[in-house]
Amino acid sequence: MSEDRGLERDGTIAREGSLDRVPAPFAAVVAAARTRVTEVFGPDRLDSAYVYGSIPRGTAVPGVSDLDLLLALRDRPTGQDRTDADGIEAALDAAFDTIDGVGIVLDGADTLLSELERHDGGFFVACLCTPLLGDDLAAQLPRYRPTSLLARETNGDLCLLLPGWHKRAAEATTDAERLAMSRGVARRIVRTGFTLVMPEWGGWTSDLAESAELFARYRPDLPERADQMRLAARTGRAPTADPAVLSMLVDDLAPWLAAEHIAVHGEKAPRP
Repeated sequence: MSEDRGLERDGTIAREGSLDRVPAPFAAVVAAARTRVTEVFGPDRLDSAYVYGSIPRGTAVPGVSDLDLLLALRDRPTGQDRTDADGIEAALDAAFDTIDGVGIVLDGADTLLSELERHDGGFFVACLCTPLLGDDLAAQLPRYRPTSLLARETNGDLCLLLPGWHKRAAEATTDAERLAMSRGVARRIVRTGFTLVMPEWGGWTSDLAESAELFARYRPDLPERADQMRLAARTGRAPTADPAVLSMLVDDLAPWLAAEHIAVHGEKAPRP
């Protein structure tokens, strides 16, 4: 059996999610999100809405997975938009035990369609997001291939996160703070490690364990880094409050990976 590389027949990256794949326990929360977003934002403010992550991929676990939404607005998001989105997050999280939190990302439709975001925000919409409301912006975006350009524009800015990570890690004094940070940091590291080798593999995956194994396969000269990447993948799925693990991620693996990614694919185009 050939390896599934997440591609269409023409070699472009397939959209990874679908509303048809939403597991039954999460159908009600997705429906409620659609209703709530429509009520709060309305057609004058909302261009389109999307659900992404494990729920539309069909891999979500009740009580463990969170609900991730992207709202593409007709104008650049304002402070009031953020406040309204926070209210939706809180209401949905309180109403459904099947999810462990809600995250809403806000962006302007024009920004997502811009040339600067073509291989970052645009790729995210076209390949990693599942349409929930409005006209799908993917119709105005190109088909994507697993190229060095895509690797650079999606993950070539890890270096910019390091100062903030170091500060947060130093200030994290509770298990809850370290748990929350280890999950986000680990996931970002694994995705960056995957895109480092993505063009060589020639496909796309959002699965953390598979991403770590692909890194190990294409960097056989770095067994210690491969073991660290596997630990990061496990941490991304099951966060830990162990300070030693967080220190390894933030102080050792991430700085090395940031430099290596830039050396291989170049630095992401700067944003305003």
